[in-house]
Amino acid sequence: MAMQQVKALVFDTFGTVVDWRSGIAREFAAFLPAHGRADLDPFAVADSWRRLYQPGMEECRSGRRPFTRLDVLHRESLEKVLKEIGITDASEGDLDHLNRAWHRLDPWPDVLLGLSRLRRKYFLAPLSNGNIALLANMAKRAMIPWDAILGAEPVQAYKPQRECYTRTAEVLAMEPHEVCLVAAHNDDLRAARMAGLSTAFVARPTEHGPGQTKNLTAEDPWDAVATDFVDLAKQLGLD
Repeated sequence: MAMQQVKALVFDTFGTVVDWRSGIAREFAAFLPAHGRADLDPFAVADSWRRLYQPGMEECRSGRRPFTRLDVLHRESLEKVLKEIGITDASEGDLDHLNRAWHRLDPWPDVLLGLSRLRRKYFLAPLSNGNIALLANMAKRAMIPWDAILGAEPVQAYKPQRECYTRTAEVLAMEPHEVCLVAAHNDDLRAARMAGLSTAFVARPTEHGPGQTKNLTAEDPWDAVATDFVDLAKQLGLD
């Protein structure tokens, strides 16, 4: 019944829509040898960068720092990672290009077909911690068919802050239950449900590589549980 009231599907992006780990590792595979660190595993360096993602946003969530867009937080954490691995000769242009690797991520194989089907009925938008330019550039490159770019920057709050979910519903002029978060992360869905949104889990069991141990399955009774976006569309009568 809950999904019958839904008018908009909003999507976690990093991990749910796009394969961030492979994309960032691809960029490091080109960057590291050029700076004398061909000995390093690009996937391990990508993981190190990603581990600074939540601590950077927590500075904003806690109020210790004003809201700061993700591109800035990513750049700060990138510089920390490069310092740790001894790369100090990267030019400003090199750093800017590498930081924008998050703008150039590829969607999972099912995403474009699944979204094209879901868009027949639902308003689609990201509900991501990524900033507007990042998400728009990603969508343009990968041809992701969003109806709008929503997320942390428009509402000035980072997930899992309640405001990130409730203000998104307000922007859409909808009641929270009319908005469904689609995510591969149970914690994100729990926060969305606490804020009144509908919820759909889509499994991405290799987001963190072959050794992933979290978010392999739906841990709560979400309003929908799907294997991928095509399966979600089928469940919603859009195959």
